[in-house]
Amino acid sequence: MSYQTAEAAVSQWGNGLAVRLTKVVAKTAGMTDGTQVRITAEKGRIVLEAVEPGITLASMLASFDPVRHGGEVMTFAAVGEEFA
Repeated sequence: MSYQTAEAAVSQWGNGLAVRLTKVVAKTAGMTDGTQVRITAEKGRIVLEAVEPGITLASMLASFDPVRHGGEVMTFAAVGEEFA
């Protein structure tokens, strides 16, 4: 397991506070711009963990393969209102 440490100052950012991650720290953690994180805080300690994004409609549509998923297959004859 690879560790990277850095020191930084907490700065005012709007109505909150911010810490800037160095490029090396972010890269070591596998974080890029837009990475969703879970923030856990306790006295004297804050932990950031990358959160795997859930399945979204956009991600499902992006993975759609019309060759693999295309067409409709019914293994039985139409019944009821489907028959019309």
